[in-house]
Amino acid sequence: MKNYYVILLTLATLTVSAQTTRKYSNEFMNIGVDAAALGMSNAVVSQTADVNSGYWNPAGLVHVEDTQLSLMHSSYFANIANYNYIAYAMPIDNKSAMGISLIRFGVDDILDTTQLIDDQGNINYDRISTFSTADYGLTFSYARKLPLDGLNFGVNAKVIRRIIGDFASSWGFGFDAGIQFESRRNDWKFGLMARDITTTFNAWSIDEDKFEDISSAIDGENQELPETTEITIPKLQLGMSKKWIFHYDYSLLAAANLNMRFAENNDIISTSFASINPALGFEFGYTDLVFLRAGVGNFQNELQIDDSEQVTFQPNFGVGFKYRGIQIDYAFTDIGDQSAALYSNIFSLKIDFSVFR
Repeated sequence: MKNYYVILLTLATLTVSAQTTRKYSNEFMNIGVDAAALGMSNAVVSQTADVNSGYWNPAGLVHVEDTQLSLMHSSYFANIANYNYIAYAMPIDNKSAMGISLIRFGVDDILDTTQLIDDQGNINYDRISTFSTADYGLTFSYARKLPLDGLNFGVNAKVIRRIIGDFASSWGFGFDAGIQFESRRNDWKFGLMARDITTTFNAWSIDEDKFEDISSAIDGENQELPETTEITIPKLQLGMSKKWIFHYDYSLLAAANLNMRFAENNDIISTSFASINPALGFEFGYTDLVFLRAGVGNFQNELQIDDSEQVTFQPNFGVGFKYRGIQIDYAFTDIGDQSAALYSNIFSLKIDFSVFR
């Protein structure tokens, strides 16, 4: 048990150790928000049009007609980690809108066993303390309609705060930009979201006294002070979607995304320049009241025990209920053996304040 918690502590500190430019950095900002979107495997870049657009594609905020509020909670890794999100959006005039959102992804009450053994070599459980590791992302969004009919753009300014107990903390800053276009002739929608377009820079501050405790906890491990800066490389998301109406009461929305990272990884399409991962999502609606959703994404080339490669994927399912300006959504993600993560149940609530006017 002692070794288990020391390893947990070691892993926490390793989140700040790597090269200055990382293939994966600030990944909590890529998990996704809104159970409706997650139920469609995040394939929403082209058609997002509410308060959650500040996250998915800020250009979609121009469709917000009144003040909106969104809340979401989810737990990961058997409830060890908690992910919480709140967002607010409102129109500025008939051509522009703004939004603000906050994400917290954290693991609380981690046992610190670096002082478990005293100077005489005795185990003293009273010397165990706890700490938390948490990531915060605060986003300010602005969107505006362009003179070309059906074309909108939006930008995000992000402030990142990451804390690992008393051991280390960082501040980060970055920008996103997005565009959406809707064809008035055939109702196809297209979207492009560029995340961290200027790269997102994080500067870490490390308590050297605390690091000394960690470096002495396991002989030969964590002997070098980690890097104090990191850069998050840009990512692109290209999406398209179309909605069909049947017999006035029934609707079907189909959407697709191509998610691109400028790094080589296990995505189904991967080169030394970039990797591409597709996602497909569907939403069946009845009288704009009840919704059933499904999606598939996260296609990976996974190496098997016999050194062969197998393509794996992550299916998602979701349901939603909307009455006047209140919408409640649920998503069930990380299904079965298709993902290394455990099952996740995600709930979100969206309120359009026009219902109170």
